[in-house]
Amino acid sequence: MASKKNFAMGKGKYYFTIKSSPNNITIFRDTVKAAADTYHKYILLGKECEWLGEWDGKKFPKNSTPPLPNA
Repeated sequence: MASKKNFAMGKGKYYFTIKSSPNNITIFRDTVKAAADTYHKYILLGKECEWLGEWDGKKFPKNSTPPLPNA
């Protein structure tokens, strides 16, 4: 049985998922910079993450993974 998301996804917000057992965690941020920074922090911590992109109300049309910032 698939679990149901208990939240409505916000149009124009950026999403990524942290893959964990037994449930995945979906996180959003209002700007692409904030979302990319948080996404990369989880990657650097060794978490397995999937970038979803910007939600347009029906799908994720802008879903290319943001590049790591230059250190």
